[in-house]
Amino acid sequence: MTTPGVERHRPRLKRVVVGRPMASNEVDETLLPKWLALPIFASDPLSSVAYATEAALVVLVAASASAAHFAFPVALAIATLLAIVVLSYRQTVQVYESSGGAYVVAKENLGKLPSLVAAAALLTDYVLTVAVSVAAGVLALTSAVASLRGHELTLSLACVGLIALANLRGVREAGLLFALPTYGFVVSIFALVGVGVARCADGTCPQAVTPHPLATGAGAVTAVVVLRAFASGSTALTGVEAIANGVNAFRRPHGRNAATTMLILGSTAIAMFVGVSWLAVHTHARPTATGTPSVLSEIARAVFPSSSALGFMYWALQALTLAVLVLAANTSYQGFPRLAALLARDRFFARQFTNLGDRLVFSNGIVVLTAVAMALLWAYDASVDSLIHLYVIGVFTAFTLSQVGMVRYWLRTHDSGWRHRFVVNLVGATATGLVTIVVVWTKFAEGAWLVIVAIPLLVLAFIGINRHYRRFARRLRAGAGAVLAARPTTNEVLLAVDALDAATENALWYARRVTGSGRARALHIPGRRSDSGIRARWFDFAHEQPLLEVVRPDEGRMQALLEEVWRLPRGESDFVTVVVPEQFRRPSLASAAIRSTFRMKLRLLSEPGVVVTGVPAVGDGPTDPPKRLVVRVLVADVHAGTLRAAEYARTLGIEDTRAVSFALDPREADRFRHDWLRAGVPMPLDLSDAPYRDVGTPLLAYLRTLTADGETAVNVVMPELLVRGWARLLHNQRALYIKRLLLFERHVILSSVPYQLFR
Repeated sequence: MTTPGVERHRPRLKRVVVGRPMASNEVDETLLPKWLALPIFASDPLSSVAYATEAALVVLVAASASAAHFAFPVALAIATLLAIVVLSYRQTVQVYESSGGAYVVAKENLGKLPSLVAAAALLTDYVLTVAVSVAAGVLALTSAVASLRGHELTLSLACVGLIALANLRGVREAGLLFALPTYGFVVSIFALVGVGVARCADGTCPQAVTPHPLATGAGAVTAVVVLRAFASGSTALTGVEAIANGVNAFRRPHGRNAATTMLILGSTAIAMFVGVSWLAVHTHARPTATGTPSVLSEIARAVFPSSSALGFMYWALQALTLAVLVLAANTSYQGFPRLAALLARDRFFARQFTNLGDRLVFSNGIVVLTAVAMALLWAYDASVDSLIHLYVIGVFTAFTLSQVGMVRYWLRTHDSGWRHRFVVNLVGATATGLVTIVVVWTKFAEGAWLVIVAIPLLVLAFIGINRHYRRFARRLRAGAGAVLAARPTTNEVLLAVDALDAATENALWYARRVTGSGRARALHIPGRRSDSGIRARWFDFAHEQPLLEVVRPDEGRMQALLEEVWRLPRGESDFVTVVVPEQFRRPSLASAAIRSTFRMKLRLLSEPGVVVTGVPAVGDGPTDPPKRLVVRVLVADVHAGTLRAAEYARTLGIEDTRAVSFALDPREADRFRHDWLRAGVPMPLDLSDAPYRDVGTPLLAYLRTLTADGETAVNVVMPELLVRGWARLLHNQRALYIKRLLLFERHVILSSVPYQLFR
């Protein structure tokens, strides 16, 4: 039983931070109209106008003082590439409406290894998008407010935290929050380009002022320099694939709405990028040695001087640039969790990434993305110049694999109009493939080698995780046969007596109920502070049966208990139940974790054939033991661990014994019912709904209906799959959550039936 204050305060705090939980059948309410999907999925490519032109200029100016005018031809080449990619991806989203983008396309058309390369490339790009976008946004802020310079890292980390919090509240809420700044930024950029071009056409082209300009080179502008500038400026294409990775987040028809949004994105991004690049050349804006102010800030101050009536537009543009650059990270917050969930569904990533949070978002993916992006910002001190070199490689690798996959798709299916669609994707694959080679070649020595190394390492990790899950599944399938073929099961019960209190009284009542014929043994292993008279008082406490055996430890109490367990037959058909009474003064998880009984239960779980049953009691006063015992086997899937727990429950000899499971949706309920009947388990099944994807609340409600009379105790028998080492990270620790949930629940006794998978 939890304390009232904790019970009320925690959910209330969570609701304030995250919002009310949403049921699984409310997913349609989260689908996005096009006007809302654009700022959610396209804020990254739209915002890249704030740094893509500058990235190209840095390369050109560093090579030659006269090379800046090449920025506009380079921008036109990048805009052409962007148009090709957008047209290619419009075809992708219309064919593949299930989300997943390059990963799904490559998996279905190119095979496992290319799909994993695409996934690894996208995951690294998503992390870098968060880091670069936020760092660039903070740069815009410090460009306008000099007093904030030196605090870039702190501001960047705070911004990432706020974006993560907004996304934990749900996709729609994030879109509503991000829509106004994104649309405001687009309007302000078009105003900047419009006013700037008009003034240049009138013969009064504004001239930018560059404090502390970047040192210029004295060399010639070679093809290598232009290619490096092109590679740096290609950051304008990052985020374009996000729509393909979230097609099913759009309103129906998913594909058509996603394709329309993609077209709007491409047209808008190209116009903004080309316009800003043209102004950068004609206003003579140049990168600075310190990184601040940005080139966009120089252009805006020239076009909207403080002395003019439009002077306020400079500050508006800087504020909106900060907002949209920070919010551009939201593109990754839509792509990364979805892609991680797809990989987890295919058993290439930890299965926890498939879990939907209260707001129907993949919360684990959001949390992991936040942590890794923060670590990257900290490692590079939120420096845009340092982070930008790691950028682009991942996204262009994914672009290429996606388009090659689509080329293969058209050749394989010959769908209607496939020839011209094949040509579009072939052009896209060729263009992005060439750019990938250029980017790797020009940026390798500048730090891009980290990404080139990271992608193969991620692919190896995917393969290792998949191998673990396949072995895990094979072991459980094969073990199910062994459980069903085993001889009739037996069960020996050991009651570990440490003190004569309410918990021991309840444990003694339980031991007698599940043995009937008195097969339970009561063991007392004295410690330094043990009461030497406990054996004499046991006669009055237990009314003589069972007798209390005092075991003198030679090498510690735990070893003494283990020796008693080792003396008993244990195996596929022989169980040893160790009943552990736990007396708590108050319901405190912290105090429970430091008790010797916690370490005892943890150690016993690693012993084959041992079932650990905790019998807690809270408070110092006497309690009346319950009068009736029922058994419920908590199951989530039908496998060897589940069947073994069911077999164990039958050894307890309790008439009212049933299995109970909680399904997240009707389809899962039908699947589980079919699997249960096919397994032929001779035990009735109670199948309940868990529409909010958390078994805790419905489980407690179910158990409390049984214990409401105050006379019934429920023995919850829970299968627990045990693995060792790094493999623990790949499993959801559901058993630990249930133990914490039920530890202080009145009249609930929890039995953990371990199924070891590390032998």
